[in-house]
Amino acid sequence: MKNWNLKIGTILVAMALCGCVQDPQESGVSHDGTSGNNKIIFSSEGAEQGELLVKFSEEATAAVESRATRSGAAATRSGIGLLDAVLDDLGTASLERVFRFIPKEEEQARAFGLHRWYTVKFAEEFDLEEAAHQLAARPEVAFVQFNNRIVPTYTDHAVPCDDLATPAATRSDAPFFDDPRLNLQWHYKNTGDETLIKPIKAGCDINLEPAWELCTGDPSIIVAVMDQGVEYSHEDLAANMWINNAERNGSKGEDDDDNGYVDDIYGYNFADDSGEIAPGDESHGTHVAGTIAAVNHNATGVCGIAGGSGKKDGVKIMSIQNATLRGSITTKQSAEAIRYAADNGASILQCSWGEKSGKYQNEEEYLAECSVQAEAIKYFINKPRPGSPLNGGIVIVSAGNDGKALCSYPGGYSEVVCVTSIGTDFTPSTFTNYGIAADIAAPGGDYKYHQIEEGMDEKAGRILSTILTSKGKYGYEHGTSMACPHVSGVAALALSYAKQLGKTFQPGEFRSMLLGAVQPLDPYLVGMKEFTDYSAGTTHYGSPMDLASYRGKVGSGLVDAYKLLLAVRGTPAITVVQNEPTVVSLAGYYGGVTSLEYYRVEADQAAVEKLGLTTSEGENGEATITCTKQGAALVRITSTVGGTSMSREVALICRAKVAANGGWM
Repeated sequence: MKNWNLKIGTILVAMALCGCVQDPQESGVSHDGTSGNNKIIFSSEGAEQGELLVKFSEEATAAVESRATRSGAAATRSGIGLLDAVLDDLGTASLERVFRFIPKEEEQARAFGLHRWYTVKFAEEFDLEEAAHQLAARPEVAFVQFNNRIVPTYTDHAVPCDDLATPAATRSDAPFFDDPRLNLQWHYKNTGDETLIKPIKAGCDINLEPAWELCTGDPSIIVAVMDQGVEYSHEDLAANMWINNAERNGSKGEDDDDNGYVDDIYGYNFADDSGEIAPGDESHGTHVAGTIAAVNHNATGVCGIAGGSGKKDGVKIMSIQNATLRGSITTKQSAEAIRYAADNGASILQCSWGEKSGKYQNEEEYLAECSVQAEAIKYFINKPRPGSPLNGGIVIVSAGNDGKALCSYPGGYSEVVCVTSIGTDFTPSTFTNYGIAADIAAPGGDYKYHQIEEGMDEKAGRILSTILTSKGKYGYEHGTSMACPHVSGVAALALSYAKQLGKTFQPGEFRSMLLGAVQPLDPYLVGMKEFTDYSAGTTHYGSPMDLASYRGKVGSGLVDAYKLLLAVRGTPAITVVQNEPTVVSLAGYYGGVTSLEYYRVEADQAAVEKLGLTTSEGENGEATITCTKQGAALVRITSTVGGTSMSREVALICRAKVAANGGWM
């Protein structure tokens, strides 16, 4: 888990110490004799030439704005003599806001200080480091940041699902929906079926089916998928795509809804600066989107976690394209993209991308190089969303696939939720990054780990979702990129349920609920995990993983959809171990009072059969509960005082293993 005691003062000091100079002997004294290194943000390696991102002081910002010919337009000078002298020296062509001027969003942008960030464009032949030093020396400049290219760690390795026309043998008893490949989505419901793949353990899933009994989605909840473009016309996604109707019904080439962007019907392509979402030949974004919101109960393909019930009631996917075949976006573009998602109604920002593990060793280094991106993330989280069940936003990011004890950034940033990956048996995926920055785990598959026997599909231990129609419509992928949308989907389902119940949460409150709604993983992290490494065209055994070294470093546990919906509902949960009689203090649900006339667990016949449930009352307000089947159901604890009956709804969850504290929520 991240260190939530990090002090702001420490961050600011660290930012000052993480200047751009690599040689500790360099003085960092600028041309006018003042030191500017503590304002320069890290490294120019891989940065765009001829431009810098500058955060001005409030006074300098006002001066620059006064020189523009109209609101939000580019200026050429600030009107501040010595600052303009530096701009003249650089051959500056323009000063243009990083976050574009959008009248209806300007008040919020200014409240978060986004209006103070400018792109300073100057002669490309001018040395970037020297330009940064000259600007940083001026008191009107708060920070100078190089506009680096973000190199995402994901790769598209989708493998089509075979024989889509004929459903495979049923892997679960009575699939919840009629989608033909739901029975292969073990990550939703894992029955421990060893004819599917080995090793596999029942219950290693996100506990989705009992959550679906409460809610399946809500179209008012928008998830912004910041990734490669989503194929918005896909047969299993089209009905759950976010659509900007003002643009779809408006005039081509015009900003019909005055949101600052033209023709942004399904989102926006920040890699090409275009309203046209262009997946190209890459399925990564489409696969991620399907896990969150593939259309449910449409007798087609697969299911999405919050994909609805087949009645046009799934959550909506907004495509925020951050890469094309030609390359990825810059730091500036990433910040713009994050702001766009917030301004256009997204509650969840889904980010299955990040820099390679090790580029930033800690949060201080990330803040030093990516300050503008971090400020956009804070804007997404904290910008008010009146009328939404989440009065703000939540940012969910993959931990990375380098197999290192260091999460990639922005996943390691303490403001976001960082997601690690597990396989089919509660153990960490061989590739997953992990560490103290990790927040929560989810299924991401593990292609190196499984024992393939005759009749098994070696792909089955990966994550099945939507892929490009041209690639086969449905396919398998693996990675923390695949784990991340499980958490985003569960969060979207919980917000849908909150909407259904008329409840509203603040971002920090909802985040805490999400990280607390988990199955424990530490009981499974014992011994060594052997696996086969297929890299470089060879087949050999990789170095075994010491599972004990992952304890406390893959997050709070495996995300549990049912538990999160219970938290939204305000219903407590009792977790018991399968086939083990568990003594539970029922009096605890009535403030610990043991003098009431009796306590009893009451369950309807459906719950009894579903869990194989038997109960017996004991002394002092206790009961012994035994379940022979894994699953979850709602029951009631009843009591009587003075002839008056009282009852309290609780959830009963049966798992193969539970946390050391008995599994109390």
